[in-house]
Amino acid sequence: MTSPSTYSSRTATPPVAKADEADREDVLRRTATRKAVAKLLPFLILMYIVAFLDRSNIGSAKQALHADIGLSDAVFAFGAGVFFIGYALFEVPSNLILYRVGAKRWMTRIMITWGLVSSAMMFTTGETSFIALRMLLGVAEAGFFPGIMLYLTFWFPERERTRVLGIFYFGYPLAMTFGNPLSGALLGLHGIFGLAGWQWMFLLEGGLAVVMGCLTYFVLPDGPSDVSWLTIREKQALATILDREASGKTVGHGHGFGALLTSGKLLQFLALYTVMQVASYGVVFYLPEQVSSILHEQIGFRVGVVSGLPWACAIVATLVATRLVHRYAAPRMGVLLCLAAAATGLFVSGQEAGVLSILGLCLAAAGVVAVQAIFWNFPLAHFSGVQAAGAIALINAIGNLGGFAAPNIRSYASHLWETPVAGLYAVALAGLIGLAIAAFLPRAPRVAPDPIA
Repeated sequence: MTSPSTYSSRTATPPVAKADEADREDVLRRTATRKAVAKLLPFLILMYIVAFLDRSNIGSAKQALHADIGLSDAVFAFGAGVFFIGYALFEVPSNLILYRVGAKRWMTRIMITWGLVSSAMMFTTGETSFIALRMLLGVAEAGFFPGIMLYLTFWFPERERTRVLGIFYFGYPLAMTFGNPLSGALLGLHGIFGLAGWQWMFLLEGGLAVVMGCLTYFVLPDGPSDVSWLTIREKQALATILDREASGKTVGHGHGFGALLTSGKLLQFLALYTVMQVASYGVVFYLPEQVSSILHEQIGFRVGVVSGLPWACAIVATLVATRLVHRYAAPRMGVLLCLAAAATGLFVSGQEAGVLSILGLCLAAAGVVAVQAIFWNFPLAHFSGVQAAGAIALINAIGNLGGFAAPNIRSYASHLWETPVAGLYAVALAGLIGLAIAAFLPRAPRVAPDPIA
């Protein structure tokens, strides 16, 4: 009679076979994600560029809106930030809908509706219409960014995401690098067909989002099972790895959205992302005007080109920072260094010297962009399934209220101390607060990184 131990030793998978199976799975993972990066990331980056362009182009229109319709600094600050109120209100339901109906259809809806609203900004006639359209723009765009974050979890295992997020986040600085000169050039169309330059800017840049939305329906697959460019074995390997990762991410006492609210980590992520957005939009909404003041000329093409320099630096910084974080498995250190760079850059940009101020803006832009590409590794590694959909949306929704706070903080501080430098220092303080919160993040990611050659 065969003993249980003898039977077990004969039927168990030998260690060498298990190692070979793991190696094959790893090769399939690398191949599948390499294909996904090549096929998906360029279009996702283009979508993000258009989104950020329509969200932030009012920075280029600020002076023209003040001159043409009498928009005050306080109303501009409120209107710039009220976008995030509408955004926050509809963020979570939008992402939960995407989780159920698929990315292709829901992203198409989001892009077309926000493009139409963005174009409608050309009909702004005063304070009421400006604030209403900015709020409506936030409602229309709600769900876009967390939808993309959720979508990436359908394709990329945890160990790939630092690299993938670093690539995706190129869309942010690229939008500002080329968007500021583009917006400046469109302002130069003033008078054609009786339209002001800022009206042309809103019309054409919003129209671009509508075109992108139509393309999204035909270009964006819902998931790996819907594409022909992955082999059956590659699809199976991805599904196995992603299911295995998801099984280890239970939060609270269940897998549902309700259990998510018992997570203490969620509160930490919310607080950190909020102060990050205060620093980020403290730069975004005012950079063209700040450069205009440094160069002593009105916002136009030349100011737009110089305004693009800090964002070009952010592209390089994001590439370098995410590669180093991936190589050394040090996301917390990456977040800390980027927040320190953002706060330092904001302080330095307030100095009187022109070149030094521009360098400070370059450092600030590099910090606020790179830190976000690294930050999202933490919530994406902590949540899965419907909890991931809800958590990503909630973090982005509440966190982006920092985008509402940033222009109002700058405006209030500048008027209180009667100098624009005070507004800069106020949003720089957000970076320092972020340092204190980030110090309590986990030291390393959940899985060991791949080596980068």
